[in-house]
Amino acid sequence: MPVPKKRTSRSKRGMRRSHDALSVPAISSCPECGAAKAPHRVCPECGMFKGEEVIVVEEG
Repeated sequence: MPVPKKRTSRSKRGMRRSHDALSVPAISSCPECGAAKAPHRVCPECGMFKGEEVIVVEEG
């Protein structure tokens, strides 16, 4: 099995890892109730999407 002949430098290691960072998830606010929600998703608080009630959310 192939094994590296020389130690990988800090620079090369960093360049390889440059795309491994985690990104912050996008959050938008619901125009109906103002709760935080993911974009292009139904609001979990009020059940609205694009001005229409998609799901019925029970109080409690």
